Amino acid sequence: MLIGIPKEAAEAERRVAATPASVKKLVGLGYQVAVAGGAGARAGFADAEYEAAGAQLNADAAQSADMVLQVRLAEDGAEALAAGATYVGFLDPFRAPELVAALAQRGVTAISMELMPRSTRAQKMDALSSQASLAGYVAVLEASFHLPRILPMMMTPAGTIRPARVFVIGAGVAGLQAIATARRLGARVEAFDTRPAVAEEVRSLGARFVDIDVGETGQTGQGYARALSAEQIALQQEGMGRVIAQSDVVITTAQVFGRPAPRIVTRAMVEAMQPGSVVVDMAVDTGGNVESAEADAIVDIGGVKLLGRGNLPSSVAANASEMYAANLAHFIEEFTEEGAFTLDPEDEIAAAATLTRDGAVVGRAAQA
Repeated sequence: MLIGIPKEAAEAERRVAATPASVKKLVGLGYQVAVAGGAGARAGFADAEYEAAGAQLNADAAQSADMVLQVRLAEDGAEALAAGATYVGFLDPFRAPELVAALAQRGVTAISMELMPRSTRAQKMDALSSQASLAGYVAVLEASFHLPRILPMMMTPAGTIRPARVFVIGAGVAGLQAIATARRLGARVEAFDTRPAVAEEVRSLGARFVDIDVGETGQTGQGYARALSAEQIALQQEGMGRVIAQSDVVITTAQVFGRPAPRIVTRAMVEAMQPGSVVVDMAVDTGGNVESAEADAIVDIGGVKLLGRGNLPSSVAANASEMYAANLAHFIEEFTEEGAFTLDPEDEIAAAATLTRDGAVVGRAAQA
């Protein structure tokens, strides 16, 4: 079986779906691997490294492969895949129904890494979590770069510099990593999440959990926050507004899987911050948490910098690629028997992550 690793179509995407280390593992499992020339260059992996790991260089890595591994498929990417091939990568299925339909029409078995279940067995394949962790780290570094002050407390002969106040909204994987990074850099950190169950995790990282009573909340079976009602969002905004006004940095990470990101920070709340403060909206690609945020842009609001930052893992492409490639290799290994890839449709992981099979849209995508 030939596994193909094409170049990413998006110019801004620096990650790659296989590294020399993951290629070596796939070859060891009995697969042939073809990598498009230059596919890993922007992540720091040279063609010669792939060849040394056992891959062949092939410009048509997608068209000729039985299985294609990629970070993201272009909107018209289905036509580049061989009929009947298997595709594994991020597909954003609930926002790209036309692409999903095109994959089904082409007879492609499409595996969406976003739909990987959050179970103990699937943990090593959980690409969303691995990439979100890096995104949380990068968000803090971005904020610190644009903030005209340092994060830690510093005692000098000229006086004591107080620590910067960082407020993280959303304590999922990305939020917890942002909290941990800001704490390591010496900031005073506060955090809020609609799920009271994560309060102890926030405190264990040395941050203060902001308790805002918005009524009954909870999380889905997959661990994602449930969507709030309009009344609950209003209560949340009122409580957060007081903390935001006192913060030097605000990082928003709130997303509801399969739906637009909740708009939880108003422009007025940003205007109440001190000039020089920084807001990083990590959910801007799915609609944004902050009013007036723009994707991949910096908006100045009364001297406050509002950063709309999507695809943050791509800015640390080497590590992001290593983690993502390992997730994919673990997935393939899980369904490899005697050197052959066998995807049992009844298996809980396969059933959750498969979008298209045998010419039809299946699973959660079929129900959307």
